[in-house]
Amino acid sequence: MHFAIYTLVVIDYCLSATGGFAEEKRRIKMAENKTILVIGGGMSGLTAAIEAAEAGNNAVIVEKTPFLGGRVAQLNKYFPKLCPPNCGLEINFKRMKNNADVTFYTLAEVEKISGEEGNYDVTIKVKPRYVNDKCVGCNACSEACPVEMPNEFNFGMDKTKAAYIAHNQAFPFKYAIDDRHCKGASCAKCVEACKYDAIKLDMKPETVNLNVGAIVLATGWDLYDTSRLDMLGAGKIQNVVTNMQMERIASPNGPTAGKILRPSDGKEVKNIAFVQCAGSRDENHLPYCSFICCMASLKQATYLREQYPDSKAQIFYIDIRTPGRYEQFYWKVKDDPNVTLTKGKVAKITEDPSTKDVIVEAEDIMAGKKIKAKFDMVVLAAGMVPSTKNSKISEDISYTPDGFVIPSSLKKGIYAVGTLKSPVDVAKSVQDATGVAIKSIQSARRSK
Repeated sequence: MHFAIYTLVVIDYCLSATGGFAEEKRRIKMAENKTILVIGGGMSGLTAAIEAAEAGNNAVIVEKTPFLGGRVAQLNKYFPKLCPPNCGLEINFKRMKNNADVTFYTLAEVEKISGEEGNYDVTIKVKPRYVNDKCVGCNACSEACPVEMPNEFNFGMDKTKAAYIAHNQAFPFKYAIDDRHCKGASCAKCVEACKYDAIKLDMKPETVNLNVGAIVLATGWDLYDTSRLDMLGAGKIQNVVTNMQMERIASPNGPTAGKILRPSDGKEVKNIAFVQCAGSRDENHLPYCSFICCMASLKQATYLREQYPDSKAQIFYIDIRTPGRYEQFYWKVKDDPNVTLTKGKVAKITEDPSTKDVIVEAEDIMAGKKIKAKFDMVVLAAGMVPSTKNSKISEDISYTPDGFVIPSSLKKGIYAVGTLKSPVDVAKSVQDATGVAIKSIQSARRSK
């Protein structure tokens, strides 16, 4: 430390006559700034942050929701190993706990970015959680809370309390209070119930200012709004669900504890239809292929078949796309005699009002005929939309008409990862994040 101070004094003496000291201090600051900011706490963001931290850098994660994990946390299983989300997330959370160089802010968003590679100033706005670090996750606050609200983690298929934790593997495992529904001090039943003095309803927003060497944009993706697909009955027919809702239905910590039951009456689903390209590859909606949808439907067909051996699934598709080694999985599902793959566009979906069964009208191109069939439930393979479609990141960034970040438009030291650039699956997102971590380390240590 004394040597470093002495060195700066010498530099100051040598450069003061020429007025170069300020510039040299800037260069030294840039060279020593090894902090990397990651915006987004999903699998891509976690990977980039942890890889950077384990290489000797400080990593700061900013996540807008109360919990880390992103979309992966909402899945029942994911490729390539078809393991549950806690398989990968638990490992990453453990790596974070064991590494003091990783810090994170939840309920936080970046308000401002300025500067240059190696020397970015960032302003972060942190919303109050109303729960402090004394929380032990005992659930007393939730039990006492009289307010119910739609459970966003389960896509509104059930209710949760205004004092809540997303699921039993949530990280941090600390309750949050939703101020959109909480009655505040006029109720305060959660405060009375908490034995650990963990609930503070008077918490205020905070502003955090950071200086970082590089920034990773990892804000992920949203599901296409299928209510725009009027002919497919989304949002109107109760037993028409999205592919992500199906993931939650099949998940052990989902609204039905993993039993595949249809929403209208809790009946076991024995006959299900999957409608591919629900919004994707359509110039009126999403003109691109969303990449994950075919694999998701094939996977979800196995959920049903494994749970109910006598069940049947029919997949209506334009083209089945199973890249690389996933082709083997396609053939495995296709060879199941109780799974039918029908090449043809679904024209209309209606409901039988007496039974709540769902009626699918489609064309069978291979057979050269139109078909009309009844199902217990229909799953729409909804497309993937980058989060930047409707919520732009604070920086001069160019986007495609569909909202994807154009990497070449990013300033040096700022990197987009995963689904912000194009539709990709979890495996490719992780690979991309690992590569971006290396680039970020280089930027954070680079001086001009």
